[in-house]
Amino acid sequence: MKRDLTLDSSLLHLQPRPPAVQPALADRWSDALLVPRDWSLRLMARSYRSFIWGLASLSPAFMAWDSRVRARRAFLRAARAVPAYARFLARNSSAQDPIPETDKENYVKAFPIAARCVGGHIPSCRVTIDESSGSTGTPFDWVRGEEERQHGHLLISYFSSYCFGAGPRITINAFSMGAWATGITMGQAMERNSIVKNTGPDIAKILHTLQVFGSLHNYLIIGYPPFLKHLIDVADAQGFALQGYRLDALVGGEGMSEGLRDYLLRRFGRVFSGYGATDLEIAIAGETPVAVAIRRLARDDARVRAALFGDDSRLPMLFQYNALSHHIEVNAAGELLVTITRGDMLSPRIRYNVHDQGAVARYDHMATKLAMFGIDIDTLGTPVAGPRLRLPFVWVFGRRDYTISVMGANIYPEDLEQCLYAEPALAALTRSFCLAQSESADGQVRPCFLFEVEVPPTDLLRERFATSITQRLRALNADYRCASSEYPEAMAPEVQLHGVGEGPFAANQTRIKQARVLQRASMSSCPAPTIHESEAKP
Repeated sequence: MKRDLTLDSSLLHLQPRPPAVQPALADRWSDALLVPRDWSLRLMARSYRSFIWGLASLSPAFMAWDSRVRARRAFLRAARAVPAYARFLARNSSAQDPIPETDKENYVKAFPIAARCVGGHIPSCRVTIDESSGSTGTPFDWVRGEEERQHGHLLISYFSSYCFGAGPRITINAFSMGAWATGITMGQAMERNSIVKNTGPDIAKILHTLQVFGSLHNYLIIGYPPFLKHLIDVADAQGFALQGYRLDALVGGEGMSEGLRDYLLRRFGRVFSGYGATDLEIAIAGETPVAVAIRRLARDDARVRAALFGDDSRLPMLFQYNALSHHIEVNAAGELLVTITRGDMLSPRIRYNVHDQGAVARYDHMATKLAMFGIDIDTLGTPVAGPRLRLPFVWVFGRRDYTISVMGANIYPEDLEQCLYAEPALAALTRSFCLAQSESADGQVRPCFLFEVEVPPTDLLRERFATSITQRLRALNADYRCASSEYPEAMAPEVQLHGVGEGPFAANQTRIKQARVLQRASMSSCPAPTIHESEAKP
């Protein structure tokens, strides 16, 4: 194949390989055993039925072992075939940390794109370039080969069939289009098992599509969670009877509280979310019926929540993932490290850290924890189209930098969203929200909660928001509750209401996703946004 974009020759002079890169006899033996399993997986993936039933036949212990072996093979391949990764290891590998984790700072920014590709070059065709903004707004480009994209499309289509059924339907793709990974990728993936219309986030086009094709079809609408909430609100305001249609929703791009899921379930029959990151790929994990059922149990029972996820105030998103294609670890800081173990990656990712906080658990280990409360995991979340999958779980709290801290109390967007959707009347008025620190002229810092509302802001309405949110946050977040008792004045939040598209929310008009964390602001002023948009994708 013609090589148009080649590696800078200075990167080809690699230093000696560190010991971790030297394959042991056990590695060679494991590689040999993986060959027939690779062929079995290819045969399984040829149809939805064979793929789902094949996965269902695998035990949690086998998947955990197989995932580790595949991750080791992916590491050795990258060390041998990717110049940038070989050089990264030569610089950073040590006896204490033989396979150091990678991220944007130490790997992506440190090496050119071509250097991070297999063979040190970008093929001249059948490659796409996705773009992500990152938390600083600096664009990042990610190259993907044809085979890895086809694999991703297949997994997404199988996931949607498992969650929503394998019957005919029309998919309305409301994700943003353009160079962003999610919109185009999801549209292409869903063509494998449905009729697709790519409307983008255009409410008028979506409602027009429903009106033209009528209520006899099954519909799947895919998009960001706040947009689908806005779709419901606009349809209700216009008197468009969404309840007359058979609608399901697949969301992604950011976390979703169970309160928001309940809000969407007013008009959608089923609502599931997916997890991914443009840095990695958009099809890493997905909510399944059993995952949603467990999360809702944890929401309703603090004991279950603490046993499964610890004492964090945030209720994490809970997904299942295919351990045969993704190996997920957790570092000492509680952040997820992902290795894509397939051999089709143009730019391999080895122990890559997007700085999402979370953890993992095998299916049988999750079952054991639930059994302590008399809960049988096999009775939770009946699958729609296929057998129960004993895939491992991964839960995601969110990005480490998605927080404000006042008097030692960490407050997260997830906290604010849970408090908002626990009050349906206020949620129905809200287009968006974000949080910041506000600072007075004398230097006093306190939390600032900002809401974009679809009615004229008034002092009475602001007081309703302040009272409701503060009471619920005190009950939800132990850090905030403790700090409030010790520093009541400093922890009393400033609440700002803004009309649609006003103040700090004006910038949302040109963003792919809504900002959730803003810069520190002067008291009672409108903060200028620093974009802290999650790059998590479905």
